[in-house]
Amino acid sequence: MARFMAVTPSQQNNQLSFSPLASSLSDFSGTKLHYSHINFKRKQWQPKSASFYVSASSTKKILIMGGTRFIGVFLSRLLVKEGHQVTLFTRGKAPVTQQLPGESDSDYADFSSKILHLKGDRQDFEFVKSSLSAKGFDVVYDINGREAVEVEPILDALPNLEQFIYCSSAGVYLKSDLLPHAEVDAVDPKSRHKGKLETESLLQSRGVNWTSIRPVYIYGPLNYNPVEEWFFHRLKAGRPIPIPSSGLQITQLGHVKDLARAFVQVLGNEKASKEIFNISGDKYVTFDGLARACAMAGGFPEPELIHYNPKDYDFGKKKAFPFRDQHFFASTEKSKSVLGFENEFDLVGGLADSYNLDFGRGTYRKEADFSTDDIILGKTLVSV
Repeated sequence: MARFMAVTPSQQNNQLSFSPLASSLSDFSGTKLHYSHINFKRKQWQPKSASFYVSASSTKKILIMGGTRFIGVFLSRLLVKEGHQVTLFTRGKAPVTQQLPGESDSDYADFSSKILHLKGDRQDFEFVKSSLSAKGFDVVYDINGREAVEVEPILDALPNLEQFIYCSSAGVYLKSDLLPHAEVDAVDPKSRHKGKLETESLLQSRGVNWTSIRPVYIYGPLNYNPVEEWFFHRLKAGRPIPIPSSGLQITQLGHVKDLARAFVQVLGNEKASKEIFNISGDKYVTFDGLARACAMAGGFPEPELIHYNPKDYDFGKKKAFPFRDQHFFASTEKSKSVLGFENEFDLVGGLADSYNLDFGRGTYRKEADFSTDDIILGKTLVSV
């Protein structure tokens, strides 16, 4: 049987407790970085515009599928601050709430007293239908959905749903020589994210009011994917950073807090109805530039970069580099022109926020593994 409950701080295990610290750095365009004195400014994470807030009359009963790992952690806080009743649907294997880096005790206590939890497995479709239909929700944020079959029971249970907001991926786009990827570009039905494409098609066919967000690479505090953490481990160890091919491959990262703000900005927004939006950082960056940006953000010396040909190595099932070895970036012009959305973090400032509130405090998701680096560095290579 589904059970709803408010979660208080005393009920949590393995809480993370940190003192406030955040940073802001000058803009980084992916060009040469100058290692001069860097002034770190305290920065409060607050939405930029007054339009970001809704009146009490617009309060919604919101369900977040997921919400305890990364994106949903920041999204749920914004929604609760706006006065919405927010329920997290999880399997209950992780604490429902945890105190965030830089979050005051009072803010955490307030959030924990208001968040609700529905424990269950979204693969148990009958449970999903019965529990959701019994409680009813106005809006669903699906943060962890990967397949269309996982979404059907939600739609069946909530025939009067006002909006379904879906976390898709820019990985659905068909590889192309013409970049950046735009929302109207061709998609790849054979991509590893094909389930997200099928979900978008399902939402369209069911006639619900839906919005889909397609991030590129996401980074920031609590990131469970080895994106910035991969670089930070090597910088901390004082090791050279192995980068495939020329290092001039262009990619794009978006801060999780900006992504959370975008998710809130489409809530109840008529301009977002049945629309897809790419959300990521304003600047594109090369692999080499990203390594240097991570060093600057963490206060490390400029790193030694080692370039290698991936075809010369057999790494088995291990992944030697955390990004796809190609140009991969998307246009965010639609979100700016249609929604008026603006990012709060530039790349170096966002990486500093991630480092100072996570890795720099000694917290990270995965232990350092330099085994593939050692294979690469075992050969004679050219450093730059």
